[in-house]
Amino acid sequence: MATESHLAHARYGKDKIRVFRIVREGKWHHVVEYNVCALLEGNIDISYTQADNSVVVATDSIKNITYYLAKTSPHILHPERFALHLGSFLVNKYAHIHKAFVTIEKLRWKRIEVEDGKEHPHSFYRDGDDVRITKVEIDGTQGKDKLIAKVSAGIQGLLVLKSTGSAFESFVRDEFTTLTEVSDRIFSTSIDLTYTYAPFPIVITQGNDGVVAPAQEKFAGKGSAWDGESVAEDARKVTLETFAVDESASVQATLYKMAQKIIAQQPFVNDVEYALPNKHYVPVDLKYLGLENIKPLSTFPFSPPCISFHISCHFGLSL
Repeated sequence: MATESHLAHARYGKDKIRVFRIVREGKWHHVVEYNVCALLEGNIDISYTQADNSVVVATDSIKNITYYLAKTSPHILHPERFALHLGSFLVNKYAHIHKAFVTIEKLRWKRIEVEDGKEHPHSFYRDGDDVRITKVEIDGTQGKDKLIAKVSAGIQGLLVLKSTGSAFESFVRDEFTTLTEVSDRIFSTSIDLTYTYAPFPIVITQGNDGVVAPAQEKFAGKGSAWDGESVAEDARKVTLETFAVDESASVQATLYKMAQKIIAQQPFVNDVEYALPNKHYVPVDLKYLGLENIKPLSTFPFSPPCISFHISCHFGLSL
């Protein structure tokens, strides 16, 4: 029996870095709130295998770099761009670090509308518990002057419900089946969406403390990761509208339509993944009172204590 072991892979960093930033343009203010995770890879093996900390960039330093860029980066209001800036900074600063992985959760803040729907310049409210997710990998293994960015983004925890327009029929029935076919049911789920962009080269344009930008102009255009705001807005709109108007034959069929539309509309997006776990509402049995309640008119939320149902789709672009 072999007794030797080796370190196959190492990555470490700082998670749950909370960032809140106010950007003032005169009386018009912008706010963003992020939860940031930044992880590093590189020539760090001896910190594990030889207890040699000389290669360790302290997680405290990673946190403070994040705060430094949160104050100085011109990209702070845009999670994709800020993640690209932070990842590029980390890879470029430390000679022995070859990759950085930055994940940002953006919490929702929306302007309060006052005086006939006008947006207030500096007052906001939390308009949902779902978060916008951005994940960036900066790969410097080919050299600090040849950085490659890999970006994915999406939504987590978008809770939705429709009271009709959903069915589930004609599925496999055998001796293990107890589920009743239904032509009209409540459809409720918490949507997780991830869309992944084509990788692209990135440059640091004004030194390590300066800005970053795509190395090729085409990757800065509409629909690119650099233009993540419009993609996020369109993807959210597609997701909600398709959920609302689709006469759903199943969760699978509905989420596939969502993914198809995003792929068709976004030329820089290579693939889309949805996860739609069921949030069941089960009809209350009222026969003991002499009342029929076949359709879910009076219901209670149902959360199985040990069993969860998870349906996902990974839909890629064929080239």
